[in-house]
Amino acid sequence: MVTTQNVTPCQAWVLAARPKTLPAAMAPVITGTALAYADGDLAPFAALAALVGALLIQIGTNLANDYFDCVKGVDTAERKGPLRVAHSGLIPLPHLRLGIGLTFVTATAVGTYLVVRGGWPVVLIGLASIAAALAYAGGPYPLGSHGLGDLLVFLFFGLVAVGGTYYVQALTITPIALIAAIPVGSLTTAILVVNNLRDIETDQQAGKRTLAVMIGPQATRLEYALLLLIAYGIPLWMWLFTHNSPWILLPFLSAPLAWRLMREMWQETGSRLNETLAQTAKLDLLFSGLFALGVVLG
Repeated sequence: MVTTQNVTPCQAWVLAARPKTLPAAMAPVITGTALAYADGDLAPFAALAALVGALLIQIGTNLANDYFDCVKGVDTAERKGPLRVAHSGLIPLPHLRLGIGLTFVTATAVGTYLVVRGGWPVVLIGLASIAAALAYAGGPYPLGSHGLGDLLVFLFFGLVAVGGTYYVQALTITPIALIAAIPVGSLTTAILVVNNLRDIETDQQAGKRTLAVMIGPQATRLEYALLLLIAYGIPLWMWLFTHNSPWILLPFLSAPLAWRLMREMWQETGSRLNETLAQTAKLDLLFSGLFALGVVLG
């Protein structure tokens, strides 16, 4: 178990970045790039810039959540998730604010190349993504504390991220790119669902009304199962109705992991869901990698 006594300053920043959540930023870029490749529009430098930008925005979001949850009193000694650097005092709040600013400024600098390539739509995507990252836990009406976090994650890690990655390479958008974004958005939302189920009691005590707090633990578990079913349903639909080859069904190789995680969601509570959360992030990346491979081979 990580404690404040055995954490160096460098390790504190790594903790704040929450590396186990970074597959959520990688999955949509992998999927969008595979779609661009399949359509003959692969642009390697644009894909790389999209990946770096997505990772930076994810890290900035994690830093902002750590900061705002501390400032707003959401994080308490009863927290069941990983150690938070602001609440534990590992990183002073002024330093954390500086880190947030530098991360988003760097993401903006990386995005400059994409703006030159893709024009004003990329500006809108970038500004909206940074605004959503800050609005999730910050501001006068933090969206994550009013039951809107799940929708926000689905939109920005699914439709926006996959569609945006495809757009900066193909310089257009297609209906199939948006359909292919649905499973990625669903699985990334499932990561948040595990997080919110784990924290349901402490969030309720702190007045943080996540969707899990609003609908209760049983309905939250059903939401998780539904998100996974939607994710696996999209490749099947694409095979049956969009003339894709059977390669598009490659994501089903990850189904045993998905089944195990659904069982864990019904059996585990509290801090024991930390591993389920990490494994759901791995499922997101594994599914997306197989999905991307199926798109390329097909």
